[in-house]
Amino acid sequence: MQINDGIYMDYAATTPMKKEVLEAMMPFLEGGFGNPSSFHSFGRDTKKVIDESREIIANAINASQKEIYFTGGGSEADNWAIKGVAFSNRKKGNHIITSKIEHHAVLHTCEYLEKFHGFEVTYLDVDEDGMISLDELKNAIKKETILISIMFANNEIGTVEPIEEIGKIAKENNVLFHTDAVQALGHLEIDVKEMNIDLMSITAHKLYGPKGIGALYIRQGIKLHNLIHGGAQEKRRRAGTENIVGIVGFAKACELAMSDLEESKKRLTTLRDKLMNGILENIPYSKLNGHRTKRLPNNVNISFEFIEGEGILLLLDHVKVAASSGSACTSGSLDPSHVLMAIGLPHEKAHGSLRLTIGDMTKEEDIDFVIEKLPPIIEKLRSMSPLYENVK
Repeated sequence: MQINDGIYMDYAATTPMKKEVLEAMMPFLEGGFGNPSSFHSFGRDTKKVIDESREIIANAINASQKEIYFTGGGSEADNWAIKGVAFSNRKKGNHIITSKIEHHAVLHTCEYLEKFHGFEVTYLDVDEDGMISLDELKNAIKKETILISIMFANNEIGTVEPIEEIGKIAKENNVLFHTDAVQALGHLEIDVKEMNIDLMSITAHKLYGPKGIGALYIRQGIKLHNLIHGGAQEKRRRAGTENIVGIVGFAKACELAMSDLEESKKRLTTLRDKLMNGILENIPYSKLNGHRTKRLPNNVNISFEFIEGEGILLLLDHVKVAASSGSACTSGSLDPSHVLMAIGLPHEKAHGSLRLTIGDMTKEEDIDFVIEKLPPIIEKLRSMSPLYENVK
């Protein structure tokens, strides 16, 4: 996608809002302002629109509209799912299972429960592709286990976890299963019933919708402590006047994504593989991070030996290519990615990683441009590295 005469390849961080989404939102910026909790016609009109939007999002994941609760984003949904289950099930147990490569919204929430509320958390290892072991998951479950939280697809390396199998294991052991599907919605087929998912976090800005709006799917019948207290919105489970504009935009973005899911996935996978192979074949001492095939259709993450990722980003930005060295949520940190460390990369290789994520507006010529420009950038950076001098 061309933005400011540049090429945008950071769709995993956020996506541009589609024109159709903005058009759907405009009536509620200009006139549809009624509070959905009000009894008059202004309120009834917006409440109807929210219910319709909830139905659209529910249909995308084979849920009931009664099971969709709007939040301020994916991080809030993760916090609510994990804290809500923990505090609602204390009499049953205090043990939670997650993985070492989760988004920090999950990891930091689990650490908070450990530190301040006495919960025990098992952090599962992953293999070199970022995949959890189902046998290790089974062995980690004990009578005090109340929740398994494993992300659907990793935001850094793109690996897609065996969600249906995890759901089956959780159900067989009478343990609730939460998945962070922020990166998956709009890219992969999701069926919460078939996959035995009890709780799922999603957000709009990863699929060409507005920022600041997300949702938590809560399977009907699950008791969950509230995260935000106040009014009676969201069936008394999430206080705060509804973000009507954001909700409408989320629904429209979801509707567009689902109408084009298979074709988009096929196109992006073709472009992804061309980009992936073009880089690996033209740059020595490079390594793909994440599973080669069981990965998001738009994700390429590669580590380059002997250099720092920040240098790659600066030189790519100089030729007007926007990319990332990992999660946008931790871009201010000097520490290597916890995901890359978990898959076994040493510090020096983890520091030299590049994440390129493509999207609906990415063209084949954009792929060709990056494949052409990246090798000399890597070579230039390596020419200044004493470590590379020793292996040439």
